[in-house]
Amino acid sequence: MRRLGGALFGQRARRRWLHLVLGGALFMPYWLVGTVAVGPVAGGGAMFGSSLSVQLAAYAVGLPLAAVTALFPLTRPMSVAAARALCGVPGERFAEGAARGRAAKARTAGWFTLHLGVGALVSGASLALPPFALAVAALPFSAELRASELGGFWGLDRPWLTWAGLPLGILMLLGLAAAAAAAGALLAGAASRLLGPSPADRLAAAERRAAELAVRNRLARELHDSVGHALSAVTLQAGAARRVLDTSRRRDGGADLDFVREALTAIEETTRRTVGELDSVLGLLRSGEDDGELGAPGLDALDALVKGAGPRVALAVRGDLAGLPEPVSREAYRIVQEGLTNAVRYAREETVTVRIALSGDELEIAMENPLPGTVPVARPDGGRGLRGVAERARLLGGTAQAGPVDGVWRLAARLPVGGAR
Repeated sequence: MRRLGGALFGQRARRRWLHLVLGGALFMPYWLVGTVAVGPVAGGGAMFGSSLSVQLAAYAVGLPLAAVTALFPLTRPMSVAAARALCGVPGERFAEGAARGRAAKARTAGWFTLHLGVGALVSGASLALPPFALAVAALPFSAELRASELGGFWGLDRPWLTWAGLPLGILMLLGLAAAAAAAGALLAGAASRLLGPSPADRLAAAERRAAELAVRNRLARELHDSVGHALSAVTLQAGAARRVLDTSRRRDGGADLDFVREALTAIEETTRRTVGELDSVLGLLRSGEDDGELGAPGLDALDALVKGAGPRVALAVRGDLAGLPEPVSREAYRIVQEGLTNAVRYAREETVTVRIALSGDELEIAMENPLPGTVPVARPDGGRGLRGVAERARLLGGTAQAGPVDGVWRLAARLPVGGAR
């Protein structure tokens, strides 16, 4: 009994009944147009005083009109919003946006017509049946009702029929609740089939998710490379300055102020440059500011990058890098930056060698740093940064590999130049 009562009068049933009443309200303009169209054929008469047959004819005329107007783009988003809120169907089963394609539009028209048609019937019954049922249930207790037309219609020449009105009126109300619950369940069952995503919707959603994921990966790479390198360089410069200060004081009570000054200058330049890059990346996260381009530096900023790297860096450049396409220059800068970030983690007094050569239609980047003894590799896959290096190279149609090999940390990348112009 409790389960039956919940099915008829529970919160979900009440919300579905509201959804049906909403459909009935939306059907009213179509019904009025149908009444105007059917009225002259049926001999005129008052609009709301017409016979049941005229009202049913107006109902039949209104349904095709509702189906036609359901072809407008706004219909499916509006229907999905109402069904998601009131039908008790999980939101992920619905399609987003306007219907695309004939099949999706036909299913939307079917849903809209079903919603308004069933809603109109349930709404009409909800308005007319409860007063009638209550009046029938009150017949045994009201002489005025027994003397009215309702009493004559009920046939009060048989006294037992008078008392039969009480249970019958209650049964009418329960029947109305059951019919409304069944109609609500019918619409809920049809919602995911008629308002669910079509193959075109699924394809569009997949493309949208892929684009969003690409943007997220892009921003993650930029943040990792710019901020990660800056923190590594600042840490190394600060640590080197501290060691120089400690060593100099122990030796002669003084300090190598020139080295400390250079280290602090490198820290200042690195942080200033990184703040600009960070502002550019965060600008893409703001709504309406994604212009598709990042204000990232290119190989023209290579000298500043090497200067602020921390350890000794031997840079060798062959070819005119100024003529490189901007995407290649930008991604090559990030690859060198991430390579230096990883290489200087193991640097002590060793020199990090960076070679960049432009040969024909290919840009070659090579980096080496001798490892000081045995260095445990915490991430055999190279971590996020080195995966980002490989992703950057693949985006340009090139290749990149990095990691410790035979006591030397190496990075080798090949980027095609001609296709990016």
